[in-house]
Amino acid sequence: MLRMIGLRFLAIICIICGMGDFGHAAERNPEAIAKVKAGQLTEAKASWWGWNETDATESLQAALDSGARRVIIDNIEHPWIVTTITVPSDIEIVFEKGVTVRAKRGSLRGKNDCLFRLTNRHNVSLIGYGATLRMWRDDYDRAPYKKSEWRHVLSIMSCSDITVRGLTLAESGGDGIYLGTATRGVTNKNIHIKDVICDRNYRQGISVITAENLLIEDTILRNTDGTAPRAGIDFEPNDASERLVHCVMRNCVAEGNAGGGYLFYVPHLTGESAPLSIRMERCVAKGPGQIPLRFYLAQPNPSGPVQGSVLLDECTLSGNVAPTATLYNKPASGARITFRRCKMVCSQVEKPSVPILLFQAAGDQQLDMGGIALDQCELESTVDRPAVTFVDRTGETDLVDVTGTFYFRAGESEQTIVCSPRWMETIRTGKRYERFPACPIDAWSLVPIDPHWKPEADDVRAFTLRHTGQFGIFATKGDHVSFTLKLLQIGKYRVKSFTPTLRTPSGKQIKLGAVEFQREKPLSFDAPETGLYRLGFDVGANKLKMATCSSPFAVLGDHGAIQFISTVGDFYFWVPADTKRFGVKVLGEGGEAIRATLFDPSGRQVWDQPTITIPEQFVADVGPSQQGKVWRLQFS
Repeated sequence: MLRMIGLRFLAIICIICGMGDFGHAAERNPEAIAKVKAGQLTEAKASWWGWNETDATESLQAALDSGARRVIIDNIEHPWIVTTITVPSDIEIVFEKGVTVRAKRGSLRGKNDCLFRLTNRHNVSLIGYGATLRMWRDDYDRAPYKKSEWRHVLSIMSCSDITVRGLTLAESGGDGIYLGTATRGVTNKNIHIKDVICDRNYRQGISVITAENLLIEDTILRNTDGTAPRAGIDFEPNDASERLVHCVMRNCVAEGNAGGGYLFYVPHLTGESAPLSIRMERCVAKGPGQIPLRFYLAQPNPSGPVQGSVLLDECTLSGNVAPTATLYNKPASGARITFRRCKMVCSQVEKPSVPILLFQAAGDQQLDMGGIALDQCELESTVDRPAVTFVDRTGETDLVDVTGTFYFRAGESEQTIVCSPRWMETIRTGKRYERFPACPIDAWSLVPIDPHWKPEADDVRAFTLRHTGQFGIFATKGDHVSFTLKLLQIGKYRVKSFTPTLRTPSGKQIKLGAVEFQREKPLSFDAPETGLYRLGFDVGANKLKMATCSSPFAVLGDHGAIQFISTVGDFYFWVPADTKRFGVKVLGEGGEAIRATLFDPSGRQVWDQPTITIPEQFVADVGPSQQGKVWRLQFS
């Protein structure tokens, strides 16, 4: 009797040990799988499809693709090791407390490989309080991996009705969560992110490329470091067709990020884009080494800056590097930014900065800066400094439409400041230049000086333009116009294909093909009317070359500065017959010097600046003999 009890006890021990060694998910459950397939069960456990300790991708993917409306990724006391998991539509995925889904080490070699991917999906929930989705961030920054910033934990592209709750998303080779575009023109809609932690990701905690009806609440964004901009969250559309509409952040914290806490980079949106509507409520940026808040709003565009509004309500921003809030190129005619009942504390001591910096970059635009409200805010600096500084690198931009009243404490002094035109003038720094409006080219009837001239291959000089710009191509109705563009890289800036825009003299758009990196792209069109065609481009931080063109063409600067790079030689511009006075302004950007020499129509040198690193301006009073003539500007 005692022996039998002992044997039975031993058998129970063996069963328990077997469960502990292999887990209840070690083997498939065919009976349960069959019931799911037959529609008898709408809730399933991932472990029913088995588990493999070195690679569970196949079983986990099969569970998600099973047709079950609710899939529980159960805690088997071991991590689920996977490569890329593709999430279907119409599913709720529940990660049990303690679950870790981990990227398979050495996998995800592709630059765009992600841990979880949702592309053109709808009606998906990922819920995982106490669960973690984790990658191998440090591995992706060295061989055999090629450098990339897109190995995200969770990629959501052109999706709708998506919920992410309770999860920790950590150590990606890109972003914790990426909200991007898979299908052009299809934005992410109805996205809810709550109680999420994005920790130690490589590029951003969250990147929002395009979203409508986005709510992020009670979320922590921390310890981002790797590739720029290294922010807690970055709102950064890549194209004017993308949207930031009804985007709300509530009770979120950004801390310890190597770049910015909250970053808004929206110069690719234009007056033709959907107006911004962004609201931040009771959000916090804190911790040393992090830039709390930065906006970059606009760049020159024929349709003007993006419209709409951005509201920060009862937010707390503090930091010890750079200004607490920086607004770059914020045109008064664009989206309005309101700080309401916010607290901003600048604790920088060694190189103390102001709580709020308004910065107009040289050469970017000719629009006045403003459209800002400081409503009942509290600003603080650890040393005696101004509360707000307006730095105008253009030398000709005014600060207008800044409204509100705020309290400011600097060192031992305290004051209440009313935003007024007089106060706006006192906070301005930088040189003042005479202001000239851009020439209204659209009002002119432009024709080539020599209508019979046809360029040869070697007539197109090898100059390059950076960022954004426009070429003007003259064509007669019925002409077949062909030209070649080449996209070139600067440094290690991200390179992707782009599609130039072409508009007829009457403003109608002609579709063109995409231009790929480092390949000469032949493009052509048949001219439906006579006149000047505008060829616009945006190549980000890189550069573009017009390699060939069958018709006369020019570089246009009527909507902003012409941004040459690595370019020397002679350039010519027309001074209309009714001109009495005009100005030419030249800047060598970022401390990179340029020499500029100006010659009048007779060939006489009238201006020479040998080393230009900050804006320099020449103003000409035009005599009768110089009107309706061509002037020459030489770079060397």
